[in-house]
Amino acid sequence: MLIALAELGDKTQLLALSFATKYKQARVILGIGLAILVLQFLAAMLGEKIGNVIPQNYLQLGVGILFIGFGIWSLRKDEDVEKAKDIKERSSFKIILTIALLFFVAELGDKTQLATFSLAAKYNSFWQVWAGSVLGLLAADVLAILAGLYLGKRLPHKKIQYISASAFIFFGLVTLGQVFL
Repeated sequence: MLIALAELGDKTQLLALSFATKYKQARVILGIGLAILVLQFLAAMLGEKIGNVIPQNYLQLGVGILFIGFGIWSLRKDEDVEKAKDIKERSSFKIILTIALLFFVAELGDKTQLATFSLAAKYNSFWQVWAGSVLGLLAADVLAILAGLYLGKRLPHKKIQYISASAFIFFGLVTLGQVFL
């Protein structure tokens, strides 16, 4: 849930929306899905390894601070969406690969990947965190592909950003509360 909420209004969700306006939905979903599988695998693997070394209270403190930071980060302006409009029509394989690579680069080090890293470190549960983060990202991005055009015309981007930011800040404060209470 947290990863799906974090993705709402994010630049990569808008990138998915942009791809969907230009290419067949199956190609876009496949390209984005490939990128998500690899990115979240790396994040969960690294997070779990660090979670075995650092004491739980320090991890929770770090996760709480990161979540609040992600909430604030959600409010920044996204500029990578225009890259999607520069892709020319190619073969299916090249389109899927191009979408996967652009999505990978746009998502690399993004708040959803860092959140996956943090959750894997906190819960020391690679497979569950990886599966949950992949499903959350796919759900949010498929939503953008299937309904984003319709919703994008009716909901202001800023409103979506504020909802996502509020959720992260809330979860960050709850996590910090658990450390100090």
